[in-house]
Amino acid sequence: PFAMLPFCGYNMADYWAHWLKLGEKLGEGAPRIFQVNWFRKGADGKFLWPGFGDNARPIEWALRRVAGEVGAVDAISGRLPRSGDLNLGGLEITKAELDALFALDPEAWGVEADLTAEYFAQFGDKLPAELTDQLADLRERIDRVKAANS
Repeated sequence: PFAMLPFCGYNMADYWAHWLKLGEKLGEGAPRIFQVNWFRKGADGKFLWPGFGDNARPIEWALRRVAGEVGAVDAISGRLPRSGDLNLGGLEITKAELDALFALDPEAWGVEADLTAEYFAQFGDKLPAELTDQLADLRERIDRVKAANS
């Protein structure tokens, strides 16, 4: 489990390095990591995802993804469910809401990358190079999307 900064008893750079080494040691047996934002809101201020029991749907997709049963599309933030792979049966969610749910604004992600770089800077030479590399990869994906949109 990962600790939140106020509850971590030692330098976060050391903490991240520990988890990266553990991932190397586990190799292909390492757990896969997925990220969700249950609290994304639409222009009307309402949550885009229904939440509660429906949160099992993205988890089901993640499990099926790990099992190789479904694919994904590459995006700024990583990989997202392909159309039709996320079980939406019985949900009252419009295509526009679904599009908004999966929309990734390259400008906002650029700001987030800058904030992450500022945060990482406080760890100096102790910051694992893998994190710097991941941030550089994120910036490349952002730049590709910006170039494609211009």
